Amino acid sequence: MTTIDPTQQPAPEPMHRLIFEEPGPPRPAELPGGGPAWLVSRYDDVRQVLSDPRFGRARLYAPDAPALSGVPDLVNNPDLMFNQDGPDHLRLRRTLRRAFTPRAVARWRPWIAAMVEELLDRLEGRQQSADIVAEFTLPLPVAVISRLMGLDGSVWDRMRHWSEHAFSDGTHEGEQVASALKEFSAFGADLLTERRRTPGEDLISSLVAAADEEGGVPEAQLVSLVCGLVVGGHDSTMTMLGNSLLYLLGERRETWPRLGADEEAAGRLVDRLIHLVPLGDDRGSTRHAAEDVEIGGVTIPAGAIVLADCGMANRDPEVFPLATLHDLFAPLEAPTLSFGAGPHYCLGAWLARTELQLALHRLAARFPELRLAAPMETVAWRTGTTSRGPRRLGVRW
Repeated sequence: MTTIDPTQQPAPEPMHRLIFEEPGPPRPAELPGGGPAWLVSRYDDVRQVLSDPRFGRARLYAPDAPALSGVPDLVNNPDLMFNQDGPDHLRLRRTLRRAFTPRAVARWRPWIAAMVEELLDRLEGRQQSADIVAEFTLPLPVAVISRLMGLDGSVWDRMRHWSEHAFSDGTHEGEQVASALKEFSAFGADLLTERRRTPGEDLISSLVAAADEEGGVPEAQLVSLVCGLVVGGHDSTMTMLGNSLLYLLGERRETWPRLGADEEAAGRLVDRLIHLVPLGDDRGSTRHAAEDVEIGGVTIPAGAIVLADCGMANRDPEVFPLATLHDLFAPLEAPTLSFGAGPHYCLGAWLARTELQLALHRLAARFPELRLAAPMETVAWRTGTTSRGPRRLGVRW
């Protein structure tokens, strides 16, 4: 596969400007590779697909299933927890669930807040301009997941390299991705071995202890779980922070004073941003129908691949009225589907929300005059991965 030169591609739209079709009844559609699928887009229908055990992930990776990606990547690794169903999935999920409860995240809040303030102190020392990605939106989530997992700064550059290949959008060479993932898996396996030998207070040590207590968890699945935590634990938050700042400073600057003055209002704003601004251009969450299932008055046949479009569902006017959809301080009328739903609901949702709330609230409080240094249309995008956000974002104050 030839690597696509991003300089020859048209400049993509900011994530908050993506156009969504009107949600409707389930209908036939196509997978990115051209295979047949069913598109489900209304809020209630998407929630049903994501919550119904008859719609699973594991069968997507059966030997006779069509390939979902042209190159290897972490997301489509059958050993990943997200791609397990039933008892196998529950066994893996139980090893992590206690670590990411709202109560657990509340205990982390003080040191996350301290990390935010430390980065803002450094930013304040700049000459009233900076790349906010390099100075804030990247180092904050990397530092948070590193502390949780007991990693030091020596692996941070490799974490970014692995993230770019783990979430490849298909523009990397297949051999290059395979090599990076092999190196990443070896790193994850070594971490597990080290924490078994000398356990600490970190998340990996807790994971090892919980897996041993649970029993029957294959080592390959534990390695994939560790790797997924390393890259997923920072990439999504980094992307969301960058895209949020582009939107707020570029088009919703009127929200900045209230964001900095009211932490509770900042929480509602973060909920809206998570709800409205997708992480990537591919919005479908894929499932396999184990049997005939009726969704929204339409029968999805057994064996069908279903694309549950959370982005469209999050804009369903029957659930989220157009009058308040873009009111960033209005409470959500129903739970967002940005974190999924059902058995595969994102375990890191509370952590991500806490980081985003603290980061945006304190940034607006400390830098009330923060502005974009250049027009939105000139932003340099991070390309090559399924999540898309600014690679650099110049600001001034």
